Amino acid sequence: MKIDGIQTRINQNGRIVIPAVIRRGMGLELGDTVVLSLLDGVLRIEPQRARAGGAEERARAEIPGDRPLADELAVEAGEMEEWLG
Repeated sequence: MKIDGIQTRINQNGRIVIPAVIRRGMGLELGDTVVLSLLDGVLRIEPQRARAGGAEERARAEIPGDRPLADELAVEAGEMEEWLG
């Protein structure tokens, strides 16, 4: 879905309203957490759940085969403890 060109204003408290059409397009509901990031002057807003899912996908790309992520993380944590002494 592409929505482009909707304008909103910053109020006196520095707040902006995310218009309903954008919230619906993002699947946001009342009380949801969003993550803000800034790159080259461009603000990005994404649902927390989308960011967490992306992290799992990135980790999965680095782990070969069907090995569970939790097992791989446990191995890496053990290796880190040994390395740190």
